Amino acid sequence: MYWFLIPLIFGFSSNLASSFTAEYSSRWGKTNGSLITILLRDITGIPVWAIGFVLAISESSRMFYRVTTFHRIAGWVIISIGAVIIIIALMSIRKKAAAPSTTDALVSRGIYSLVRHPIHSGTLLEFAGLFIIWPSLQVGIACVIGITWIFLQSHFEESDLLRRIPEYKEYRLKVPAFIPSLRKNRTNQHL
Repeated sequence: MYWFLIPLIFGFSSNLASSFTAEYSSRWGKTNGSLITILLRDITGIPVWAIGFVLAISESSRMFYRVTTFHRIAGWVIISIGAVIIIIALMSIRKKAAAPSTTDALVSRGIYSLVRHPIHSGTLLEFAGLFIIWPSLQVGIACVIGITWIFLQSHFEESDLLRRIPEYKEYRLKVPAFIPSLRKNRTNQHL
């Protein structure tokens, strides 16, 4: 009944361990540091925790509420918005998403001028959409673990980015983490 937790926790843990590119690179060299990050994030991280979500959905038992057509449409719209945000973010940072390196430059334009972690923002939306469509205990547990992982991942990635990209310190002070600041945008429009 809770077998989904094995790949979910393993995948999130592996993905979390990918947040230390600077440390891996300082110990084993730039190329090896990047390869370790790729292995942890792109091979044993994201694909494995995604399998955990698929299993949580397939193991779903009693739903917390009756899912209607409205819930399905709303859930898929939210998942789609999250996916679009992720795609835009990946297009902005290109190779840096899959293979971070100690020579990466700061990306602060486009969607990254609005939030520091648009990929995580999109993933949060996808988790919310999944729970709207499949409101079971298993999917709820997977989403809570996923949300916890996102906040931990963001924290450790920021520490790594501060080591790898000196300009990140100032950028971090100006740009919110997950939700664009409406007040900031209004201020910029007046300038």
